Amino acid sequence: MKKLLALTLLFIFASGCGQTTPAKTQQPTVPVASKTTQPIVGPTLAQSASTTTVTTKATAAVNDKKLIDAKVNRVIDGDTLEVTIGGKKETVGMILVDTPETKKPNTPAQPFGLEAFTFTKETLEGKNVKLERDVSERDQNKRLLYYVYIGDKMFNETLLEKGLARVAVFPPDIKYVDHFREIQKKAQEAKLGIWSIENYATDKGFDDSKAKKETGIDMNAKFETHKPAPAVKPKETPTASSPLYNSCAEVKKAGKAPLHRGDPGYSSKLDRDNDGIACE
Repeated sequence: MKKLLALTLLFIFASGCGQTTPAKTQQPTVPVASKTTQPIVGPTLAQSASTTTVTTKATAAVNDKKLIDAKVNRVIDGDTLEVTIGGKKETVGMILVDTPETKKPNTPAQPFGLEAFTFTKETLEGKNVKLERDVSERDQNKRLLYYVYIGDKMFNETLLEKGLARVAVFPPDIKYVDHFREIQKKAQEAKLGIWSIENYATDKGFDDSKAKKETGIDMNAKFETHKPAPAVKPKETPTASSPLYNSCAEVKKAGKAPLHRGDPGYSSKLDRDNDGIACE
């Protein structure tokens, strides 16, 4: 009986020891759980680095402007210049801005045209500038098209700020059109320059009839820039040795173009826009 009891206790003890082995086989589940969490961190950091790189490149592209150097020889109109680029003379029209006319044949200068011309002349003539192109190289009048910089300031913007020009849109050259319209809006609200005459400046140009309805108003008093003194034409006193040219074709054939007022052979009939320079 005692032997039977002893065998029973021994069997129970042996069974209890055998059950401990399966418990040990379950322990590797702990490191498996830790491994599954690591890949989540890796991709997040990589995505962040990628985003930072893209943002930096985009910012650099916005700030990168390709500018060329030029020298302003003379100002033709408020928004038109004669410049020298790489030793070659060219006529440049400013992109996205339009100033009132002063040189249109057989037409008096439009209101604020002389102010715009004078301001541009005093600011740019004889100065070194930088030019920025948009899409088109030239307009229908064969003028080169550029945004003009004097120092770090874009002059196209300055004309709009002072109310001396309106925004004139000719696609595809519209790089700064939204920014320019914001500047124009401020000038309109302040009634500066061309915006001091109701309905004078429009999307299509300048309506002279609106300006004529303004009576008893000193147009020049509305803008700080003075009106230039009228040019005094010197008497033409041709001498026997002074050549007589009947046309600009003869001047160019003689290799004398352009002729400036006072030069031998200059005459007012060759100077159609009466700016002192004939056969340009």
